[in-house]
Amino acid sequence: MIEVLLPEGAVASEAFGPDGSGTLYPEEAALIARAVEIRREEFTTVRACARRAMAALGLPPVPVLPGKRNAPQWPAGVVGSMTHCAGYRAAVLARDSDLAMIGIDAEPDRPLPEGVLESIALPSELAWARSGAGARVCRDRLLFSAKEAVYKTWYPLLGTELDFGEARLSFLEESRGKNDAGGFSHGSFTARILRPERGPDGRMVDEFAGRWLSDRGIIVTVITLPPIGA
Repeated sequence: MIEVLLPEGAVASEAFGPDGSGTLYPEEAALIARAVEIRREEFTTVRACARRAMAALGLPPVPVLPGKRNAPQWPAGVVGSMTHCAGYRAAVLARDSDLAMIGIDAEPDRPLPEGVLESIALPSELAWARSGAGARVCRDRLLFSAKEAVYKTWYPLLGTELDFGEARLSFLEESRGKNDAGGFSHGSFTARILRPERGPDGRMVDEFAGRWLSDRGIIVTVITLPPIGA
């Protein structure tokens, strides 16, 4: 599902629930030794996805351990992102010669819990989300997912915090696609960073472009950045 949103050079692996193929390295297992079963399954399955993506890049399997702010630590020369929600787990990886950064997020295509939208949305975003009666996707949840993808791109790239209110998002919906389940919604989004910073190549990071898809009751959002110097 997520692969249709990816540019050349990125590889994806996804699972729509427990797939039974995942095993953990001892240092990974230690991190969730006391976790509840659903947390253990999500943790294990998403790492199985990551290692399948590594294999697709021609890389040997390695542990995927969390770094600062739980950002995954990838092998040298690799960028990537992982996500999981009810009914979905995914990892997207690329060599850093092909992409500078990747940020992905997945959410159930259902309304946010009461009060969450108001805590994450700027006034223009709030108006857009609330005007979505009859839309093919839950706009509030799409906004939340896209903001998560923004953060998952920003933090590994810059190493600094970025609050929900420091990126202003706008969305476009493209024509409805067809699949065996009856159809899906997809489109693009732009994130304007309200507190821009200089990236590793010295250029200001002030905007991200992303893509989104709603299918099978799941919303996925993806941001990819071209390699430094491109």
